[in-house]
Amino acid sequence: MRVLILGSGVIGVTSAYYLAKAGHEVTVIDRQPGPALETSFANAGQISPGYASPWAAPGIPLKAMSWMLQRHAPLSITPDGTQFQLQWMWQMLRNCTAARYAVNKERMVRLAEYSRDCFKSLREQAGISYESRQRGTMQLFRTERQFASAEKDIKVLQDSGVPYQLLTREQLGEAEPALAAVKEKLVGALRLPNDETGDCALFTTRLAGMAEALGVKFRYNVAIDRLAVAGNAIGGVHCGGELMQADAYVVALGAYSTTLLKSIVDIPVYPLKGYSITVPIINAQAAPVSTILDETYKIAVTRFDDRIRVGGMAEISGFDLRLNPRRRATLEMVVGDLFPGAGDLAEASFWTGLRPMTPDGTPVVGRTGLRNLFLNTGHGTLGWTMSCGSAQLLADLMSARRPAIPHDDLGAGRYAGGGTRAWLNYADA
Repeated sequence: MRVLILGSGVIGVTSAYYLAKAGHEVTVIDRQPGPALETSFANAGQISPGYASPWAAPGIPLKAMSWMLQRHAPLSITPDGTQFQLQWMWQMLRNCTAARYAVNKERMVRLAEYSRDCFKSLREQAGISYESRQRGTMQLFRTERQFASAEKDIKVLQDSGVPYQLLTREQLGEAEPALAAVKEKLVGALRLPNDETGDCALFTTRLAGMAEALGVKFRYNVAIDRLAVAGNAIGGVHCGGELMQADAYVVALGAYSTTLLKSIVDIPVYPLKGYSITVPIINAQAAPVSTILDETYKIAVTRFDDRIRVGGMAEISGFDLRLNPRRRATLEMVVGDLFPGAGDLAEASFWTGLRPMTPDGTPVVGRTGLRNLFLNTGHGTLGWTMSCGSAQLLADLMSARRPAIPHDDLGAGRYAGGGTRAWLNYADA
């Protein structure tokens, strides 16, 4: 079957690779000059199925209000002038109940844990290298209240069979030696030993090369204008003056999926703006060995070979890609506070990207009401974490094979069939 994939980020490239492995003839289109040049380019660098949780959770509305009053706020909201932004925030609030959180959490953990297994198989079979480290990740607590609240997360981890370690202040240095020097600022941590880290852009670029070796064709610098609908199917993709056609189509355009699909399959995927800095290491002994998640500031600090990636924060502000120097100051403050002297902040590069987020936190993967249109989008902050599982699931569905995990509640169908504006009432279902 001829498959046309729209988007060459980590989701689009993994989809191409798994579909090619399944025997399909695959072409990938992207407006950028190469793979992984938007949201996948400089993310936090972690593969963390153990931390797969919806942002919409009980207590979040009150926390959000307090966060926005902080100097180093992990969240900010700027009106973008659209009704869609207001609708999306309202539906996210509607998901901040214990019942909805439990449903959404189970979906995310199911896909993330499956993706971890797929990722491990891919790494072992393909021998792909991307500055990876299999040394776990650590959620760091600065207050006793944060430490105590970890009990709720531990219950979910136990129910899901995810290994974990609850570390006291004195034990932090065993997993992250550099933290021993600043342990008096900290209370403890929740460590997930099975989580991994690495450079997502490097992974995506090298996997794209492997996909090309399997016959996948990549067409870069091609603007994707609109989909041509023919009855109950997609008849092609308008790219400038050209109509590109295939037997099946996959939309993997992240936050830009919503606009392309409007009035065809309306989905609530909204751009959540995040930031990162990448810092050259000047003192390896003072640097982290894996990933630290600072619970207070919602910032991740990740070790690459000779660089530190510091990423996080969320701005609900539409498709604004301007770099805010206040966000850089927050990222520099966190890495300087936890790992003083580890990196050269004066030489750090500053980046921003748009995470594609759904109100319930779960991505949209699978079939649509149009017989040859498939979606793989809306992964939020867990795109790399869920990429291989989402791609394998998609390849199985498109190859008429039975997927390894339940999947009906991962598709657009959970938004009342994906029809125009119908998603606004899905939380009542």
